Amino acid sequence: MTRRLARSFYARPTLTVLEDLIGKVLVHEVRGRRTAGVIVEAEAYIGEADPACHAAPGPTPRNAPLYGPPGYAYVYLNYGIHNLVNAVTEKAGSPAAVLLRALDPLEGEPLMRRRRDLSPGDDESTRWAVCRGPGNLTEAMGITLGLNRSDLTSGPLWIEDRGITPPALAWSPRIGIRVGADTPWRCHWSGHPAVSGKRVVSPRRRAG
Repeated sequence: MTRRLARSFYARPTLTVLEDLIGKVLVHEVRGRRTAGVIVEAEAYIGEADPACHAAPGPTPRNAPLYGPPGYAYVYLNYGIHNLVNAVTEKAGSPAAVLLRALDPLEGEPLMRRRRDLSPGDDESTRWAVCRGPGNLTEAMGITLGLNRSDLTSGPLWIEDRGITPPALAWSPRIGIRVGADTPWRCHWSGHPAVSGKRVVSPRRRAG
């Protein structure tokens, strides 16, 4: 059974949400066009004590969504180049989120390819490369800054459960950051070809 994740899903410890997001499906519907993909890689950013978290300097207008209620999107422009999308977690006032890093396309792949200017003949236009990496993910999914603060429980961008369970997960340090790079808060579907960066670090089977 397909169901959109409720706010209670996000209102939990961030590392628990991170683990449970692998295998869930990110969906975006705009002007009647839908794209969707299985989340195969994500990272946690937790609190003002985490130097890599946008909350590290304390509350600012930019990071305000992190301090708000869980279950909202936090979308920001990274290095002036790519939009990145996060799911806000934990209770209001406890700044934390999960950055979505890679998807396995499920619906609307031709539209994803057009958004990324990929043609079927390109080496990088394979299914696995379409949403590999957080910037490619948002470009393929049509996620813009206009979706910042969007309610993931009721808006045009959401995450749903389609009963997909990865056979094994792997944890590793976060990647693509300059501080806090040793913190092992990156989780991915072990061995999945759509995962960015290293794909086999500390694999273990899912609990339950």
